[in-house]
Amino acid sequence: MSGLGFGGEVAELYARFRRGYPTGVVDVVAGHFGFTRGDVVVDLGCGSGQLALPISERVGTLIGVDPEPDMLAQARRAAAKRDASNLLWIVGSDRNMPELGRVLGQGTLAAVMIGQALHWMEAESLFGVLVGLVRPAGGVAVITNGAPLWLQESGWSVALREFLQTSFGWRLDATCGTDEASQARYRRELTDAGFEVVEHHIDYEDVLDLDSLVGGLLSAFPVEELPTPERREAFAARVARALAPETRFTEHVHVSMLLGRTTSPSRPAADPRAARQPRRHGSNRRPGSAGFACRE
Repeated sequence: MSGLGFGGEVAELYARFRRGYPTGVVDVVAGHFGFTRGDVVVDLGCGSGQLALPISERVGTLIGVDPEPDMLAQARRAAAKRDASNLLWIVGSDRNMPELGRVLGQGTLAAVMIGQALHWMEAESLFGVLVGLVRPAGGVAVITNGAPLWLQESGWSVALREFLQTSFGWRLDATCGTDEASQARYRRELTDAGFEVVEHHIDYEDVLDLDSLVGGLLSAFPVEELPTPERREAFAARVARALAPETRFTEHVHVSMLLGRTTSPSRPAADPRAARQPRRHGSNRRPGSAGFACRE
């Protein structure tokens, strides 16, 4: 999870246009792990803070970890606007969790949150590290916040996918970990690492206007392929023509929560070198798959 292309203006667009998480998600996670004001929680792959900020209101300290400094800068700004002072932002990735564990100590974390970012990580080896870092009854929350805009079942989403694939030559089939096979694999790997896993789901609707939809698309572009400002009006017009006559776009969002909880005293984390093995399941921005980055 490094060099994902979320820097520069993409980070600004991400902070502005990516949807946050329903309040119910925070309630379920906080209740399941029994968060208190004395707890320390890590949001791994925190982006611009969509999950970190609401979770920080339930715990003593929230540590946001992300490989993109520009994303963390956006998160700091959002925290400052909320006058939130119990957050710490660290440049890093899943590969740095063994080092973070050595600093914090074994069994010190109430939970590690991973919000629509696990598809960038080495999940199997990561879970082996995290099981030693969380306190008893703490654990790992793997949360997905709906399928990408271009992979939904509605007519406008199908039209959007066809437009993007035709315009840019991308095969947009990367599900960002939202598909059933990925969810089953995550659950199995959590269980194999020693977590007791339960699932929770929340469904809701979100209605987008054209500006919000286009902003969401732009926030998913690799920074090197982001249309320049003078070309964005034309891009928006092309999107509008592709989706006409619709001008408002209803998303049916399915939120999945895999909550892996420890039931015994913390055991030593796996060999840190295990978190550095080559990726086994591939990136969601592989050649010929998705020029877009699927992170919510």
